This record gives sequence, C-alpha cells and structure tokens, in this order.
Amino acid sequence: SLLIGGFFFVNPMRSKNYVTVMDPLQETYGNVMGSLLFIPSLLGEVFWFAAILASLGATMRVILDIGGSLAIIVSACIVILYTLLGGLYSVAYTDAIQLVFITLSLWICIPFALMNSATESIYYTATHQSYQDPWIGKIEKQYLGRWLDDFFYLVLGSIPWQTYFQRMLSAASPGQARLISYLSGFGCLSMAVPSVLIGAVAASTDWNKTSYGLPSPLERGESPMILPLVLHYLCPAYISIAGLGAIAAATMSSADSALLSTGSMFAHNIYRKILRKKATETEVLWAMRTSMLVFGAGAAGLAFYSSSVYDLWFLSGELVYALLFPQLCCALFVPSTNTYGSAAGFLVGLLLRLLAGEPALRIPPIICYPACSLVNGTYSQLFPFKTFTMLLTLGTIMAVSYLAGVLFQRNLLPRRWDVC
Repeated sequence: SLLIGGFFFVNPMRSKNYVTVMDPLQETYGNVMGSLLFIPSLLGEVFWFAAILASLGATMRVILDIGGSLAIIVSACIVILYTLLGGLYSVAYTDAIQLVFITLSLWICIPFALMNSATESIYYTATHQSYQDPWIGKIEKQYLGRWLDDFFYLVLGSIPWQTYFQRMLSAASPGQARLISYLSGFGCLSMAVPSVLIGAVAASTDWNKTSYGLPSPLERGESPMILPLVLHYLCPAYISIAGLGAIAAATMSSADSALLSTGSMFAHNIYRKILRKKATETEVLWAMRTSMLVFGAGAAGLAFYSSSVYDLWFLSGELVYALLFPQLCCALFVPSTNTYGSAAGFLVGLLLRLLAGEPALRIPPIICYPACSLVNGTYSQLFPFKTFTMLLTLGTIMAVSYLAGVLFQRNLLPRRWDVC
C-alpha cells in the first residue's frame, strides 16, 4: 500500500498543494459532495482510535492485571493533550521515538519467548503437528476469492486515509515524500516479522506447562490476545513490561495520527470551506482543537465496547475502500468526472456494501453473491464482493459523469437542470 501510494499518488497530491485527502474530492465534486465523502473517512479514523485504545486496555489487563478502563482513559487523555498542544510537530517527533521503542522492545522479547522450556522449535512446528496444526497454513481453493478480496482491500483500501497523506503532504519535497513512503513500506514488512514469530511461538507452546494452563488460547477463542499472553506467560516479568511499552508506543503512535487527521479534515474541509468560509487562521485552529477533543472523547467512550468497535472499524474501512478509493482515483486521474458521477458512485457503492451483509455485526446479506453459503447460522460470502463493489463504484462514477456531460453539452437536457 505504501509503495503504491508513493509511486502513483504522492506526485498528483503534491503538485496541487493539497492539505488533506479531501481537497481533491472537494475541488472536483464540490463542497457538498466532499462533506458526504468525509463521513466514511471520519468514521474510520474514530473507530480506529477506539479500537487501538481497546487493544491497549486489554493488554494492560493481561500483563499488569489492572482495569482496562483505566488504561483507556489515561492513554486517551495523554494522546489528546500532547496532540492538542503540539499538532503535527508533536505527532512527528513522538512517532519517531515510539517507532524506535517499538522495534527494540518487540525484538528483545523474541529470544525469551523462543527459548522458553514450554515452547517447541518453531521450525519443526511450521510443517508438523505438535500442540496444534502447523502454523504455516495453506489457502484452500474455495477461499481463494476471499483471500484476494482481503489482499486488494488491505493494499488499495489503506491509501485514501488522511493519516497517510498528512505525512506525505507535509514532507519537504515530493522526492522526500516518495522516499518516506517507500522506506515505510519496507519498514512495515520488517516490523511484521516479530508478530509472525510471536504467533509461531504461541502455536508451538505446550500451554499446560505454563500458569495459563489448558485449554490453549486457540481453543478458548483468545487468539486476538496472543501477543500479551505470550509476553505474560512465556517471558520474564521485566521483558513483559518492555513488550507492554512497545504496545503502548504503537498505540500512542497510531492514536495521535488518527486524532490529528480527523481534526485537520474537519477544520479545513468542513469548517473553513462550508460552515465558515471567512474564518481566520486562529478560528480554524481552535475549530481543529475543539473537534479533536470531541472526536477523541467519543472514541475513548467507544473503546469500552471493544468487541463491537473492532467490527465497526472493519466495516468503516471497507466503506473507505468501496467509496473513497474510487472517488480519489477519479478525482486525480480522470478529471472529466463530475458531481453527478460521484453522487451515483457513492450511492451504488454504499448500497452494494451494506446489502452484502456483515456477519460480525449479525447483519444478514440481502445480496447473496456466487459461492455464498450458510455456515452455523451465519452467511459467508466467498466471492470477492468488496473489490467487486469498488470496481462497480469506479465504473459508475465514470459512466454517469460521461452520460451527464453528454446530456448537458448536447442540450438533451435543459441547462437550468445542471445544478452541479
């Protein structure tokens, strides 16, 4: 995602001196349509902030045996405070420090987890069944469509986020922005290695030899908690604290970026361009600070409902992929598109995604795509419907834009009907 963003999206965004990811959308499709497209982006950022606060609370509960609610409240207050005071500078400097801390802390934990007496060799368990199935799996043929769908969703759906573009647009030059994006892509790949190793260790551990006991985390349905469980039960206490520091640093790093993103988009794209077109810089700054406080408090409140907030964030991310990505592509690379196409694409994409259902939120599908099946009372869509929805949205934007242009240019419709 970062490599594609740096190669295709940085130059068009930098060449026109945009401030947020919403700027090209408002410039091409108007302020009203831009404010509508702001909604999925806002929901995604707020639910993401809530989700990572919830994960920090759960980690604190496992490792330190303290209430997750306290961790959520303290973390939210710290993030909101230093982001309000320092803005992008505080976010950038703290992110640099936190990134170093994450890297060192996670890698320090790996040897202790690997050498624990309850853990078997991960090289052996990669291909042989020991305490559970081999941790290197395979893609079943019937699930290939879903895997491809998730792959494209994660790669392309991670581009149209203000958290990414606020770094690219604030870099000193387009070349530096591209370099940061490329290096970040390789950095993400390297930072995935500790996570894979920790998962492999968990799959290779006889949990009966630890104070955790049986059944294993997999059988208890606690796989999402595997990082704090490995740190707590397979590492010495002081190493667990270092690992907890890595998780806290990662949480802070992500949370402050999400908070600044929502605040800057609201102040620049909604307050300045729609609500108060003659607002001064000071007024816009205070609007941004106020919105960050409101959105941060709202996200902290949502974090207490950890089971549902993750599902809501996933759904919001899918809406960003289905709605925002094709809109951004058209605004940057197909300048002939217009507001009519944008509105039609938004409506088509929103309806198709919602009608496909969401098992995690117990929303049954109205549209059953090919290979849709009912498993244990829950519908499962094996067809790559997220990518299909995105492509159909893209096609709708271009087709309706072209049709509207032809109808008005050839006077097939009265000019007075052209309201956009």
